[in-house]
Amino acid sequence: MKIKNKLLALIAITIILGCGFNSDKKEPLNILWLVAEDLSPFYLNAYGDPRAATPNLDRLAREGVVYTNNFSVSGVCSPSRATLSTGLYPNSFGAQNMRTLFQQPAAREAGIIDYQAVPPKEVKMVSEIMRENGYYTTNNAKEDYQFFKSELAWDESSVFAHWRNRPDVNIPFFSIFNFGVCHESGMWNTKANFFDTGDEFPPDRSIKKWWEKYSNSHVPLLVPEDLDVQVPPYLPQNEIGKNAMKRMYTNVMRMDKGVGRILNQLEEDGLLEKTIIVWYSDHGGPLPRQKRLLYDSGLRVPLIIRYPNKVRAGERDDRLTSFVDFPPTLLSMVGIEPPNYMQGQAFEGSFKAEVPREFIHGHADRFDESVDMIRAVRNKRFKYLKNFNPERPYYLPLAYRENMEVMQELLRMRDQGELDENQALWFRQSKEIEELFDTENDPHELNNIAKDPAYADVLAELRLECESWMNQIDDKGFIREVDLITEFYPNGKAQLTDKPSIEISDGKVSVSCETPGSRIGYRYTSEKAPYLGWKHYTGPVLERAGDTIEIITHRLGFKYAITSVFNGEQGKTFYPSNRHDN
Repeated sequence: MKIKNKLLALIAITIILGCGFNSDKKEPLNILWLVAEDLSPFYLNAYGDPRAATPNLDRLAREGVVYTNNFSVSGVCSPSRATLSTGLYPNSFGAQNMRTLFQQPAAREAGIIDYQAVPPKEVKMVSEIMRENGYYTTNNAKEDYQFFKSELAWDESSVFAHWRNRPDVNIPFFSIFNFGVCHESGMWNTKANFFDTGDEFPPDRSIKKWWEKYSNSHVPLLVPEDLDVQVPPYLPQNEIGKNAMKRMYTNVMRMDKGVGRILNQLEEDGLLEKTIIVWYSDHGGPLPRQKRLLYDSGLRVPLIIRYPNKVRAGERDDRLTSFVDFPPTLLSMVGIEPPNYMQGQAFEGSFKAEVPREFIHGHADRFDESVDMIRAVRNKRFKYLKNFNPERPYYLPLAYRENMEVMQELLRMRDQGELDENQALWFRQSKEIEELFDTENDPHELNNIAKDPAYADVLAELRLECESWMNQIDDKGFIREVDLITEFYPNGKAQLTDKPSIEISDGKVSVSCETPGSRIGYRYTSEKAPYLGWKHYTGPVLERAGDTIEIITHRLGFKYAITSVFNGEQGKTFYPSNRHDN
């Protein structure tokens, strides 16, 4: 009987993960990404820390798979989202600096302008590929990809975006919901927000009353005042350090409530067993020496996937996985072959890689006004860091981070000479060129063993892997950012997607565009709605009497063009302005 049950389970796994379709009706599976911000796995019950009550994440863990070795490509959000949206490492196409689209004031003062990184011409956002294959795609609502989104990538990207808005309930969907409550800013901004409520946005798409209701409220700590917390050794071992941990746990609980709201909606719609649910965070924790750093506190992130009908329920998967693997895995899960330009590998689905990855890779470059260049390689046990600016301090001041009380306390302790041995490590005035950490025996990465002869072979292996990876992706970290901007913005101006070439004959509109890598979309003005994206152009479009056809041409990183056709006549082409024009 046990052998028979195992065989049936294997067949179910093969059908669901291999083919990407429901085993009974052969219907395409939906994909739901639930994305937290600034959260390490170390502080979650599913990963061994029960201090924050997270019933919804616990349910996903019980009914799904907990991936224990999942990593971001960066310790900060924008470069990470560049990878999650394209399947490319940020430093392979000049998107490695935090951030490009909208600089913090201190970065502006340092002379860094707002700009778009420009991916290679063949690159599409993965959600655009999903749309091309019949999926309704929504993003609620964070973008921040280091370039403005493809206008063909989403049916809707806004706070109102939801799979429930799709025009036909039989259309499969790929939907993302972002939960910003765990963000670093939540360590000092304790106002309530949407994640603290069970409310839904009003159907008239007005959020004014909702905003007025919650914008002035305050969220108290949701954990006991006397909660026994373990403050990481690199943070103040006092009440300020403890309070920071309690606030972080509180924000985790608020995020979990938001996850529960979405899961409830999925069940209400009868879609739970027709949907692959993927929950993860965009990089490591919000605290000092976590966010922005390439230690595991900054790179290691939780990942829980619930498959339909609880396939693999309760399993813990210890393979190495990276954000660069997410786009090919997304496509593989629904039976779409990932394009060759993607630099990761699928770890589930029809196109699952035969050999699991051996290493993960990470980078750190400019963060707001502070500039550095560090590269990381990690296998399951050892972490290697290469510091390309060893003369610069480990700690680089950031005005944004100094809003945090625990960061202010660290600086006070530094100035008063009160830091202990572990806390002082971050404030060294220069760095070793190479660092090596045994993450199994030194999880906080406090003891650099790069010069220990016992680990010479490990050091040589990871050093070689770092060099090989950087060469393979043509790492852009060696190019000065001002030169990158000049490459992206020839003559100081954003590049424009060419106007379309339009031929109108016998009531049919044929379109082409000379810009390499450009995409073409269209829509009838009579069908325009905020929850319906542009249709992908695949061939001549029929004219309709009295109806205007709008045509869009767009390449990622370029400004897009819109041209209209009405009653057999081509109208003028215009380039909509964006915030960079202002």
